[in-house]
Amino acid sequence: MGGVQSAGQGREAQQSAAAPTGRHSDEQGAQAGSAARGPGADDRPTDTVAPPPAAALGPVAASFRAPAGNPGAEAGTTAARAGRQSAEQVTDKLPVPEAETPETERATQAARPKTVGAPTLSRLAQSKQRQRQRVQLVARGTTAFVAVLALVVTGVGWNYLRATDNGFQQVSALDEKSDDIVDPGGQLGDENFLIVGTDTRAGVDGNIGAGTTEDAEGARADTVMLVHIPENRQRVVAVSFPRDLDVTRPVCEGWDNEKARYTEASFPQAAGDKLNATYALGGPKCLTKVIQKLVGLRIGHFVGIDFNGFSSMVDTIGGVEVCTKKPLVDDELGTILPNPGRQMLNGPTALDYVRARHVYGEERSDYDRIHRQQLFLSSLLRGALSSKVLFDIGKLNNFINAFSGSAFMDAVSTKDLLMLGRSLQKVDAGAITFLTVPTAGTTSYGNEIPRESDIKEIFRAIIDDQPLPGEKKAPEPTPGKPAAPATAPKALTAVDPSTVSVQVSNGSGTPGIANTSATKLSNQGFQIYNVGNYSGGTISTTKVRYSSGLEAEAATVASAIPGATIESTSGLGSIVEVALGSDFTGTVHAPTSFGNPLPEVPTSSASSSDETPAALPSDLEHVNAADDNCK
Repeated sequence: MGGVQSAGQGREAQQSAAAPTGRHSDEQGAQAGSAARGPGADDRPTDTVAPPPAAALGPVAASFRAPAGNPGAEAGTTAARAGRQSAEQVTDKLPVPEAETPETERATQAARPKTVGAPTLSRLAQSKQRQRQRVQLVARGTTAFVAVLALVVTGVGWNYLRATDNGFQQVSALDEKSDDIVDPGGQLGDENFLIVGTDTRAGVDGNIGAGTTEDAEGARADTVMLVHIPENRQRVVAVSFPRDLDVTRPVCEGWDNEKARYTEASFPQAAGDKLNATYALGGPKCLTKVIQKLVGLRIGHFVGIDFNGFSSMVDTIGGVEVCTKKPLVDDELGTILPNPGRQMLNGPTALDYVRARHVYGEERSDYDRIHRQQLFLSSLLRGALSSKVLFDIGKLNNFINAFSGSAFMDAVSTKDLLMLGRSLQKVDAGAITFLTVPTAGTTSYGNEIPRESDIKEIFRAIIDDQPLPGEKKAPEPTPGKPAAPATAPKALTAVDPSTVSVQVSNGSGTPGIANTSATKLSNQGFQIYNVGNYSGGTISTTKVRYSSGLEAEAATVASAIPGATIESTSGLGSIVEVALGSDFTGTVHAPTSFGNPLPEVPTSSASSSDETPAALPSDLEHVNAADDNCK
């Protein structure tokens, strides 16, 4: 069905009467921001599109120009990223799109009479005319692409991103040094986002059907999803957690969801808590600790969004198409979709579609709801990444504003999202998989009991990038033997060191040498991403490891380290890793000057070791983003 469905009697009238507003005042945002982590605890990449000025590298370089006080404690040492951007007035505005042809003129053009009878052009002339038309269509498409590209790589684009960041409500949520993280070195380059949809019932949320504070005071985690993007950026895995999952709550600070900040209250550890209740008491920090302990992933980003933000995001992209094989009627929300088939949902209806837990004909409550959420998000992703949004500056701006106006987050900026989006441009829908953690019945309190051993195996498969049920990734080339040593192409020229993010890993067996080397590389202008021990253990030869497309960056780094070889690997994202071997003498000199030809350096390809396949449960529920639910 083509029409946009309504979400209950009178709901749209309430929606139109309440104009969406931001969640927090500037004063509240400043208070919440004061609880955020300081720059010293931050370890995200410092990727840049344009070479930054020397002043921008101050905090990073300074952290390495001062020798480490305890070289023996090198494992896990993380370089601090550049400090927060100074608060400055952004005067650049988005370019105003050219005025469209007036409707009256378009109508006149459309009404021009066509010649009746035999064509006046010869077949050859008609063929040439069709070719010109095709070229014009391609040119228009190219122009649209270039316009968007120009927005994000020019000063106007970056100033726009910086202005958007000012609307992001920052909170403290992460615990990236936790002992619960499994194989931190093996997760280098991976990105993990914990995404929470909250069911706060105050303010605007109550107007769009979330209920009232009389129904349930405060805010709970109505939806909890962990999104994993591996270092090679070849797939996306989103894992959903039932909101009634039985968990052990750690000691937590109190959390005020309405103000997005922590309180002076403190809650003791407690077993038998529900996942959403854990969030209600302890907020993002407490929830992150629980999920991280359960799965072992290093959660590096947190995003929380309320009902109003979700509804507005759907409306800004013109709705989201879903398909249902039968009408959707909920015992509490009423009739959501009166008819089966394909249909476009507006914001309020979409909200009911993903929230309904008591649908007639569905017997699994939260699991059926999670399945619907996953199908919906597959369609939302396709819509948000389509040309109708990405190539429409107005829609893109409105979508980002709807997101930022109703969200609170930690370690998320528009720059992070842009860099991530660029690295995911070639990911097919078939490589996006949604999973649901398995459970084994309920407790006497109705809590879903997690099957912890199965969950560990699921996330081992995710960390090791093993195949998942329903995944439809494009076939990869058959791996062959490691390539014989060769030489780097002579056509390579040196890049600016300030554009290269370097991970320094100690495989030499000598404590403290990676910290010292990082300081020396920083002094030569390279940006230091992280310092730690090499995940491959002790090695004899120093090597510079890189992913496809970063050959020149790797060769530039190698030119500063005498005797270093170059090794291409399955994926490090945008990071170049220096793995120090036992042959490393400690010498680091100036790299080849920017723009000059690079010297010939021995190169090789890393051989992949066979990993034991994870024992995934046979009943693991999954949805693939390429699935058509109507077939």
